[in-house]
Amino acid sequence: MSTIESILHESRRFSPSKDFIQQANVSGMDAYQTLCDQAQTDYQSFWAQQARDHLIWHKSFTQTLDDSNAPFYEWFSDGELNISYNCIDRHLTTQPDKDAIIFESDEGEVIRVTYRDLHQRICKLANALKALNIQKNDRIVIYMPMRIEAVVAMQACARIGAIHSVVFGGFSSKSLHERIIDAGAKAVITADEQVRGGKHHGLKTTVDEAIGMGGAESVETIVVYQRSGSQIPFQPGRDVWWHEIVEKASTECEPEWVNAEHPLFTLYTSGSTGKPKGVQHSSAGYLLGAMVSMKWVFDYKPSDIFWCTADVGWITGHSYVTYGPLAMGATQVIFEGIPTYPHAGRFWEIVDKHKVTTFYTAPTAIRSLIKLGADLPDKYSLSSLRLLGSVGEPINPEAWMWFYEKVGHSRCPIVDTWWQTETGSHMIAPLPGAAPLKPGSCTLPLPGIFAAIVDETGRDVENGQGGFLVIKKPFPSQIRTLWGNPERFKKTYFPQEINNGAYYLAGDSAHRDEDGYFWIMGRIDDVLNVSGHRLGTMEIESALVANSLVAEAAVVGKPHDIKGEAVVAFVVLKGDYPQEGEEKIKIINELRNWVAQEIGPIAKPEEIRFGENLPKTRSGKIMRRLLRALAKGEEITQDVSTLENPAILDQLKQLN
Repeated sequence: MSTIESILHESRRFSPSKDFIQQANVSGMDAYQTLCDQAQTDYQSFWAQQARDHLIWHKSFTQTLDDSNAPFYEWFSDGELNISYNCIDRHLTTQPDKDAIIFESDEGEVIRVTYRDLHQRICKLANALKALNIQKNDRIVIYMPMRIEAVVAMQACARIGAIHSVVFGGFSSKSLHERIIDAGAKAVITADEQVRGGKHHGLKTTVDEAIGMGGAESVETIVVYQRSGSQIPFQPGRDVWWHEIVEKASTECEPEWVNAEHPLFTLYTSGSTGKPKGVQHSSAGYLLGAMVSMKWVFDYKPSDIFWCTADVGWITGHSYVTYGPLAMGATQVIFEGIPTYPHAGRFWEIVDKHKVTTFYTAPTAIRSLIKLGADLPDKYSLSSLRLLGSVGEPINPEAWMWFYEKVGHSRCPIVDTWWQTETGSHMIAPLPGAAPLKPGSCTLPLPGIFAAIVDETGRDVENGQGGFLVIKKPFPSQIRTLWGNPERFKKTYFPQEINNGAYYLAGDSAHRDEDGYFWIMGRIDDVLNVSGHRLGTMEIESALVANSLVAEAAVVGKPHDIKGEAVVAFVVLKGDYPQEGEEKIKIINELRNWVAQEIGPIAKPEEIRFGENLPKTRSGKIMRRLLRALAKGEEITQDVSTLENPAILDQLKQLN
């Protein structure tokens, strides 16, 4: 790792304007450095003060960090609070009639919900869930469209101390089944259908398929929100309509006061083995991370109209839709649809219509929007924008420049944010009123985050050299464990080889430039980043091999202009090696559709190449580094002397 060199050299710099610096919550590099120095001087006092300044405590904490059972760190562990109270109730005396959510449906219907309205909706559902015998510590799987109700469901769980696990609405019944079983879910909250891009997709039927696979006996109740009114199977005694159970429920629900370390949610993310990882987050530390990053990175102001385009099925939608903006008292836009329907200017139309000030999206979306119409933003007034954000993967400099010039009109800073499901909130990102920007760099760590780049043993590497990205000190919003698998948690995130397990290992490679700015270079494990979504290669390989035609499969990624990475599958069939023609195309289409059914459309291979075998060492290990080179169209320059079957490389070069 220590010999990796960056091939990207970016000399352009964009400093914030004087006007932006003057109004910023962290104004200038001196102010940023002062916060960093405070954290460096007295780390625990720094975070204790942030927790007292940002969170409302039912019972104050006396211990800031308990590291006696590292790496199972605990923060503020003798304090008590409620996350829903911190997001909603705190605003009822100061701004009850302020819009909390401006919702726009796929069809264009707009619904505005005030903090008072949102509080009543959350309380009614919370009371209804309690009437269904759902209690503190019960696990609830949420499989919903991107609507107000998804936020209400998450907040209602938090209000009663139930632990939610949101599953992205694009995942298949098999993926949903795995997550329901692993969580031991007592209930599922879903909808009859979701509507995106003018297309209807059944959610309740997918839930029924998942339950029908067996092993999900823990599920006692399925709550169904009526989105489209379509005909769906309904099992009396188990299935209940959302609108019916909340109809007579009270609009007041006393929050369940929980310990600061009480699990707020688990969120499943792909791992390098076949089984998804249930990332478990605490209550207080997680919300604190979401709030300070809203304040510092998004430079939140009460007059802002904030729009994060992420689905709540991902961590970005948790932190910067459901929790962070509401805890800060923001007005935010939630959009049900896709950026291309009914026209390619939909995102810009929404910014114009609702006077969005802060726009946070993924590089994949940015690249897609460029391809759909690089000049389309010119047709809309984007003058309300004051800050842009990027999330999910590194943004390439060309897309950064288009975003900056075409969308931000060269006056809106771009906060390129590096963080993960496991970190809960931003780790490395520019504070927009402080740091000069470099296209493609996530710049500098947030105050209180001690990020570094090290070699395989944990020693710091010199600037300009690549290595493992680590965080040297614990931080409040970090993952607490993997649900039901503490040993996997330790092995994955605090491996003994790296400084005796003292550092959080991010799983990304990175380097720092001469100014100390961080540049993310990619994953160090076999996890792909497709359209900002982390997908385990093992999961895709397992899905392919589950098909009756397939004997063996290996999956790698290759660079993609729009998605960031595309999935390339190398497949060995049980039958004859397929020849050119319709039969080959038929098999390719069948396997692509099979993966979509098993995991979800996001995982469909962009390419499938067939071979009589895979490149393996004599010990039987697949040499994935060679497959990556083949997928990229590179010449094989590595040593292949350990290969059992070097001739297979010529066969696999053929693009199918």
